[in-house]
Amino acid sequence: QVQLVESGGGLVQAGGSLRLSCAASGLTFSSYAMGWFRQAAGKEREFVAAISWSGSDTYYADSVKGRFSISRDNAKNTVYLQMNSLKPEDTAVYYCAADQGPGIATIGRFYDYWGQGTQVTVSS
Repeated sequence: QVQLVESGGGLVQAGGSLRLSCAASGLTFSSYAMGWFRQAAGKEREFVAAISWSGSDTYYADSVKGRFSISRDNAKNTVYLQMNSLKPEDTAVYYCAADQGPGIATIGRFYDYWGQGTQVTVSS
């Protein structure tokens, strides 16, 4: 079975940093592009960042560009999201997802597997 497990969420003050991890199992990790999405309370899910299967290509939502960085370690079957200069509007449940399709997808329906999410709360 395929399983994606996020970790690293928590409470942080505005301007602080947090690193999320997503550990994958049950799939050939290096064959999947990986993405991060988030959903704030009462809001729709939105794309945050994605990385190609090789790690050579990345893509970010405008709202996080320059502050967040996605990376992956295929040897550890893990994708990371380094979040710096956090703002209260970054508060959301963050989900990682795996996409076997070509290229880098920014639309959630193209992803094949999803984690359970981890809560990130940024205080003023």
